Amino acid sequence: MSAVATVDLWVDEWASDANCAGQDPEALFVRGKAQHDAKAVCMTCPVLVQCLAEALDSRTEFGVWGGMTERERRALLRKRPDITSWKSALRAGTASQAR
Repeated sequence: MSAVATVDLWVDEWASDANCAGQDPEALFVRGKAQHDAKAVCMTCPVLVQCLAEALDSRTEFGVWGGMTERERRALLRKRPDITSWKSALRAGTASQAR
């Protein structure tokens, strides 16, 4: 009989591990073309998914969070009103990818 190991890569205390930690927070609360620069910081972030889950669950209205602008997050929330916990949904998704 073989056992299958499950790896959970989710980090609950993610903020200090974010690429933007220690940077000027105002750089993430921008409009227009500057949002592309802010999103670029997120693309290699080790806690991008946790950040996005936090913003979606708390309905954060402003700034770039988890690599998404407020407009992108609103569109996602409208598209998936069935998801009541983004943390649970995204955590399950990252766990299945780790296997």
